[in-house]
Amino acid sequence: MAERFKAHAWKACILEMESWVRIPSSLQKNNYINKNQIMYNSRISGLGMYVPENIVTNDDLSKIMDTSNEWIIERTGIKERRHIKKGDGNSTVVMGVKAAKVAIERAGIDKDDIDLILFATLSPDYYFPGSGVLAQEELDIPTCPAMDIRNQCSGFIYAISTADQFIKSGMYKNILVIGSENHSGGLDFTTRGRGVSVIFGDGAGAAVVTREEDLSKGILSSHLHSEGKHAEELSLIGPSTNRWVPEILEANDPDDISYYPYMNGQLVFKNAVVRFSEVIMEGLNHNDLKPDQIDMLIPHQANLRISQFVQKKFGLSDDQVYNNIQKYGNTTAGSIPIALTEAWQEGKIKSGDIIVLAAFGSGFTWGSTIIKW
Repeated sequence: MAERFKAHAWKACILEMESWVRIPSSLQKNNYINKNQIMYNSRISGLGMYVPENIVTNDDLSKIMDTSNEWIIERTGIKERRHIKKGDGNSTVVMGVKAAKVAIERAGIDKDDIDLILFATLSPDYYFPGSGVLAQEELDIPTCPAMDIRNQCSGFIYAISTADQFIKSGMYKNILVIGSENHSGGLDFTTRGRGVSVIFGDGAGAAVVTREEDLSKGILSSHLHSEGKHAEELSLIGPSTNRWVPEILEANDPDDISYYPYMNGQLVFKNAVVRFSEVIMEGLNHNDLKPDQIDMLIPHQANLRISQFVQKKFGLSDDQVYNNIQKYGNTTAGSIPIALTEAWQEGKIKSGDIIVLAAFGSGFTWGSTIIKW
């Protein structure tokens, strides 16, 4: 009896294993999935962006700190950026909502068709609640779930990956992904802070990620990584529960720079060029692609010198890489959706194109997403 039971159990195990098949890597992130679990792919069906009207040039900054247009361009490639102007009505959420409305309209759906909101930001309007629920209220989408993604410069990649998995599982059909930042209100605009403050700008981008039944196109795969040992090399430490409101009020120290962003620029640059290259290659290999098959690489707009280094390493032409940091600076979670939207608006992204999104930032965190448009 025991032997018959073992034989039956073994046969059942074999039958179960036969239901697991190797899926082409271009269709599925994991090497092995159950064929009965392959339900849908996801695609970006609508894109939108918003940046404040207020343009701040390098010459403008040189009037309030010891810097120059030449110094900033040489180190970052940035010529100007957008900053919220007090009283203009903008905030992280307001900009995100403006971008989202454009994306929803371009997706050809109604706001009530949105099943989930993912809001990526490091500069929320409130410490809590998160920006996702505030955007939900502004968009007047009743009771749909909303979630904040706190992965800074990699935030949009992490959010797109999360949306992709929710759709592939069959749980949701349309997901709104927003990346938005209000940096200007928290920067040190003195010579002391010039190494960071000249880099960042304000702005927002948004994408609607939609169910796609054709498994050969859409988001092919995402690849995410982090390395927490470098957490404080690009960080804002000051306002935290380790040094909370009573201590802050008691100290009231105007020379306490822990409230401002800190960046170990050289270490960030060295890690960025390595991790960008690694995670792009990881995505290409996973999908049996070569660098020369990339139609458009859209890197996080951290520093033009980083983007140029990666471009040279992969042997890509200027037509294969999209940069707009020259106009907007580093908008962190907003940078990739803003650049993706502009590239699409300019006709540089077409159906069937292989699009690579890649980011590196605070945490350290980094990631890539491979898309067949």
